[in-house]
Order: sequence, then structure tokens, then C-alpha cells
Amino acid sequence: MTLPTTHVSFPAGAVTGESPVLAVHPLADGRWAVVTAVTPFHPLDHTWPDQPADLGTLTVDGTELAVVDCLTGAVGPDGGAPLVGADIPVRRGDEEWSWLVLHVLTTDPGDLVGRTVVLTVDAGRRAALSASHSGCHLLALALNAALAPRWRKDPGRSDAFGNPDFDSLAMAGSVMDTEASTDTYRLGKSLKKKGFTADATEDLPALADALPALTEAVNAQLAAWVAADAPVRIEVPGPELTARRQWHCELPEGGAQIFCGGTHLHHLGELAELRTELRLSEDGTELVAVTRPKRA
Repeated sequence: MTLPTTHVSFPAGAVTGESPVLAVHPLADGRWAVVTAVTPFHPLDHTWPDQPADLGTLTVDGTELAVVDCLTGAVGPDGGAPLVGADIPVRRGDEEWSWLVLHVLTTDPGDLVGRTVVLTVDAGRRAALSASHSGCHLLALALNAALAPRWRKDPGRSDAFGNPDFDSLAMAGSVMDTEASTDTYRLGKSLKKKGFTADATEDLPALADALPALTEAVNAQLAAWVAADAPVRIEVPGPELTARRQWHCELPEGGAQIFCGGTHLHHLGELAELRTELRLSEDGTELVAVTRPKRA
């Protein structure tokens, strides 16, 4: 039997739910995966694993089972056990495949298929990850604005406010945890060809010399947005795990949108502070932004 793609409720902020169990599968590492029809759990994405998995519990007949990991699984049109990570041979969302949230347990849970379980996410962990993820997007917009004068030509990609999208064009990697988001940008030949310069010009100092002022400008913008208590929402075209979701934030300058599959705050007033630290590598080829949210 081919399983249907899992429906998810985490885009709206859900941390609890009930659902029938559709399947239980052993994993290659000796753990077990429970598949439900619907879940509030956010799994680790196998293609862009920036936000860590939700943790929590499954409860059946009063017995709690610890969910120690949560993964994205895929099952082909011929059925079989779900594949995970690099073993998935098709692009995310391939319509011939089923895309599943795998609630990972350390031991065999027994015969759960057909039984209804209560799914409970660790809400404190979720809130911290959501703060880091929203902070990551705000950092992207603030950094794009601060670096806009360093583009000598239009790179062909702009953010929601019309600034050259440095964040997208230079992104080498992004990861978040419960304390911060860390974004790594590559300042190589490819970015230079698109029009970005880290060198000194008639109007600007070299990026290395400008870093303190750049950091101050970005943090001032982040502080202003937090103070505005802008509302945040996730636009969801459908309930499926594979639906292409979009982060929206109604900032004073206007609405900002970024495609994103993660979880987020409901409004920026949930933060007391948001600050970033910018670091440039010695050879000038890598910029790292570590952005730390402080929750209200």
C-alpha cells in the first residue's frame, strides 16, 4: 500500500494533535519510524536541513513514547519502506512519491497501525527554533539593505524591498538552533561577476574596514523592526508536507515575503531583542552572520 503524503499543522503554530497511525517502519540505524496521517511535528528537511527537527512524544492509551528525532521520508510509487536523507533519489515534492513525516523512536512501539495517537511537540524548543528562524529572515532583509551600495550593477535578483538579494545570491549555508541562526556567505568570483564588490571604492571603504559600521546599521534596523511588533504569518497553499509555504512579515516598510518551510513567531513582539554579529574571514572570502534572538 502506498501511503498518502503527510498533512502538517505546524505552519499555523500547532504543537499538539491527534491522528491515526498509518505505518511503523524499522530504520537502518536500528530506530523505528511512526507515520501518522496528520502531525504538528516539523521534520528535518533532507534537501535544506537548516531547522532542526521537533522533538516530543506520542501517547497511546496513556503510554508516552519519546520522539527523539523527526525526519522527512519518501516512498516511491511501488511502495516499500520510506527512504531518508541522501537515499531519496528524486526531488522534494515529486508527485509520484509520497512524502512522510517520520516520528523516530528508539525502540519498537509494537502494533500501532490503525490506532489513534496524541502527538505533542516540545513547545519550548519549538518556540526557540521559531525565534531563530524568524531572526534569520529579518537578518537577511537588513543585511541586503545595508550592503545595497556595494552592488555596481543589478544582479537580477531582488528581495521584497527591491534591494539586491545578497542573502540569496551569496548563501553558502544556513543553520539554526535554540540559541541563534548562523548564516554563511561566500564572497567569491561568482558574486563579483554579478556585481558585488568587497573592495574599497571612491564612495565606500573595503568591506573589512566597514564591518563595524555595517554591523551597527544592521542591528539598528533589527531593533526597529522588533520594536514595531510586526505580525508574522505563514502562507500555506495546502496541508501537505510538500506544499510550498511562504513567510510573511508586515514590516513598517511594507510586507516582506520569503519562501520557507520552517516554523516562525506570530509577531515580532515575542522578542525582547534581536542582534547579529558579523565576521569576515581573514582572506575576505567568507562572511558569517550569527543572529541571536532574546525572547520577551
